[in-house]
Amino acid sequence: MTQTLPPEAAAGRAPAAGRDRYLDLLRALALFRVVLYHLFGWAWLTILFPSMGVMFALAGSLMARSLTRPALSVIKGRLRRLLPPLWAFGAVLLPLMLVAGWNPAKDPDLGGVTGLVKLLNYVVPLGAPPYPEQLGSASGLLDPTWADDAAGPLWYLRAYLWFVVASPLLLWAFRRAPWPTLLAPLALTAVVGTGVVTIPGETGNAVTDFAVYGGCWVLGFAHQEGVLKEVPRYVAVSCAAFLMAAGLWWASGHRGPDGWDLNDIPLAQALWSFGAVVILLQYAPSWRELPGRLRRWDGPVTLANNRAVTIYLWHNLLITATVPILDQVYKLPFLRSDAAVAALDATNAVWMFVLVWPLIAAVVLAFGWIEDLAARRRPRLWPNGKGRRAPR
Repeated sequence: MTQTLPPEAAAGRAPAAGRDRYLDLLRALALFRVVLYHLFGWAWLTILFPSMGVMFALAGSLMARSLTRPALSVIKGRLRRLLPPLWAFGAVLLPLMLVAGWNPAKDPDLGGVTGLVKLLNYVVPLGAPPYPEQLGSASGLLDPTWADDAAGPLWYLRAYLWFVVASPLLLWAFRRAPWPTLLAPLALTAVVGTGVVTIPGETGNAVTDFAVYGGCWVLGFAHQEGVLKEVPRYVAVSCAAFLMAAGLWWASGHRGPDGWDLNDIPLAQALWSFGAVVILLQYAPSWRELPGRLRRWDGPVTLANNRAVTIYLWHNLLITATVPILDQVYKLPFLRSDAAVAALDATNAVWMFVLVWPLIAAVVLAFGWIEDLAARRRPRLWPNGKGRRAPR
């Protein structure tokens, strides 16, 4: 029989108010893993830690917590926090692409002049903001795929926006029929993510992303409402392990161009992410501060959470920017021997990893304060929590 949760009863089981440092730690780890994946491209990272599923689950939990207020004001508040950082990023990226030779009016992938309307997705990302797959030449300063690298991750903002808009209805459904609402996205993924039903174009991408990560978003509801804790731990972990095993089994027979990269295998991504998030939230402690040795990471964790949108928006463009910087290193007189060039070639990705963090820090300083203004807070350059009053 379907369980029904009255809103007042569900709210009574919600976790206590205040920052949960365990969830903050998960968000920081998810961002770090995203940077590593886009830098090194290791497919096994998608299995080691399903960052996008974790990020959607945490966002869903915060959304459920906020929806104790009127739904329209919550949606407006979420959009207000999301859009100004996107506008700042678009104000830099779009001129760069135009100067590099991209003409949106003549881009066949945008549908010609009428496709210019799609540029409005840089204002409100109802769809994924457009960009050229190839820009420049192989002999240019940047690789021809740099625009794709820079703007490709913006699909997350489109998915996040639609989850935010759908959350009042999803939460209403979840409180009345928790398990059907929780499992429906997995069923939808089995239809649209396996080729049973094919939806072409950007609409198909949006529906697939909504299905793949919808279960994680609703798991955030279950965590915030206290429903997940009502399930016996051995049952939750056993079911999660079964789903994760099913995801790997499906991936083994449907590997994409990058092998075991779950980003190319929607059903495997949905099952693996769902199961991993169940385990991470089922064992979730309630930390008001990071314990023990983790406390030394309090500053980076706090900074990552306060600048999560900025870091996500800019990180891939900054990874691309490390390439011309490293090209200058090859020109140093003492690094022109064959042995030195071979050593640089072999360790190129490592040096990109070293270089990208100062660039991310610079962008946090230059644009991160926009997140404070969007949240109607006093602008801060480096909000890592140092000097804040300790929790009582």
